[in-house]
Amino acid sequence: MSEQEQKLSNKSLVMRLLGVVGGMFLFGFALVPLYDVFCEITGINGKTRGQAIYQKKEIDHDRLVTISFIADVKRGMPWEFKPMENVVKVKPGELNEVRFYARNRANEDIVGQSVPSISPSEGALYLNKTECFCFDQQRLAAGEEIEMPMKFYIDADLPEDISHLTLSYQLYNVTEAFAGDSVAAK
Repeated sequence: MSEQEQKLSNKSLVMRLLGVVGGMFLFGFALVPLYDVFCEITGINGKTRGQAIYQKKEIDHDRLVTISFIADVKRGMPWEFKPMENVVKVKPGELNEVRFYARNRANEDIVGQSVPSISPSEGALYLNKTECFCFDQQRLAAGEEIEMPMKFYIDADLPEDISHLTLSYQLYNVTEAFAGDSVAAK
């Protein structure tokens, strides 16, 4: 192979490698929305849907579903955060309300964001929240404490083999991400 052919071959290889790197970079950006769409369609990973609208439903009085609540704060979040009821038994189709307690233990205002997850993941399609603190960021002043409501209903179409759901919330400190934003100024 001549020197000229070698240079052309190397240039071609470099261009292909740059194309692969560029494609990987673009795929990295597209991965999050693609994953969200996939989870929404399949109900995998316990990702919950957005806000639901409750319309008077037929209540299944012959069935009770146990819902367990778990609350966890992630590192860097100086809040106390817990469900006020750890377990409730609900009838499918009936609107229910539970409350979560939060207290800012820091000496400064903190903005938090709760991220829900449902287990088993198949149950995510049947748990509908009409009101939830997880829909918005929550701002607490230093030492402030609040009770945050979460209203929900279980769809009566919940498969019979699912009698227990666990709703878990991870609370993250998003103060820096929203500094100066109108959300942080709530």
